[in-house]
Amino acid sequence: MIRRTQTIYVTADPFFSRRGNVVHNFGELLERLAELEFPCVWLTSMTRFQIDEPRRRLGHGEPFIAESGSGVYLPEDYFHLKWGNTIRLGRYTVIPVAKPQPAAKDALDELVSDLDISIVTLRSLSHRELSQNTGLPANEAEQIRQRDFDELFFFAGATDIEIAGFAAEAKNRGLSLQSVGQFWSLSVGADLGKCIRELGGLYDRSLKYHAMRIGLVVPPTTGLANPPKSDPRLKPIYSACDRTLLLTERPLDAPAASPAGTVSSNGDEPAEEMESGEEIELTESPESGEPGKEIGEEADAGGQSAGSVETVSVEMVEYPRLRPDLAGRGSYIKDAFHLHAPDLWETVLASIVEHKPRK
Repeated sequence: MIRRTQTIYVTADPFFSRRGNVVHNFGELLERLAELEFPCVWLTSMTRFQIDEPRRRLGHGEPFIAESGSGVYLPEDYFHLKWGNTIRLGRYTVIPVAKPQPAAKDALDELVSDLDISIVTLRSLSHRELSQNTGLPANEAEQIRQRDFDELFFFAGATDIEIAGFAAEAKNRGLSLQSVGQFWSLSVGADLGKCIRELGGLYDRSLKYHAMRIGLVVPPTTGLANPPKSDPRLKPIYSACDRTLLLTERPLDAPAASPAGTVSSNGDEPAEEMESGEEIELTESPESGEPGKEIGEEADAGGQSAGSVETVSVEMVEYPRLRPDLAGRGSYIKDAFHLHAPDLWETVLASIVEHKPRK
């Protein structure tokens, strides 16, 4: 029987290297949470095939949410409950939030044809090209394109304006387009927030009271151009969880929203004045590598244009501010912590345990 009062939803990808090695002492966090009987749900862009080996190695037996919010994967007999729409994928019972393949493939083909834009899908690459573009051995690279819901691709020779137009049209059609490292993910209906709420509802039913949902988030980039709650990649987690803890690559020494309605993206020079709700453009670069540079000139151009320009509506939200008396110790007010602090997990767990859940 599940006897937990809090559930932890962690963005798992930053805790694994490209070759699957564990970083940031992630195993220590999992062990401590297991002792506390707090389930740790992994949020990942990876497939069930990619995540299988790390789960076995770390003894992770909890549900996970894969392919960027496409579905909730439940281990065999984890919940002894009846619920609605589910499908069986391998040894998992899955609550699909996005439409299963080939829905994403067909939607991407139609979108590309209508917009006359050049892309390269991972599905179309040879084994050698796939290995070269992912930097992984052939057997590991193959796991990346064995996808249940979304379709991975990169642009070949597209300009930033064309990519922005592609993103806008995808949104108009109700498609989910997300940047995943050096690639793009397109799905029909992926929604990370909905996945968290679906799984959270199962925990609540099993416990017969509300299991507090705590997000444990590493921002997608080392610097935050906008307050965390306004980042479109983090907003679903903030909205679905009762509380969210932010783990940053660098100490958050940027000031809170400045008096004149300005925010500083680097902590040094103030940005131009912005009103709440004003639209700005965010430019995102790929995390590593130049996709497609091994398969011809068109793909080379795709690597150069892998960044994207995205227009978002920004809500003015204060940054967590570093407490001067705790500088260098990785402890922050407003639920923010330095990812490289030596006492990171001790501090994070103390914050989780000391917070009283609702029953």
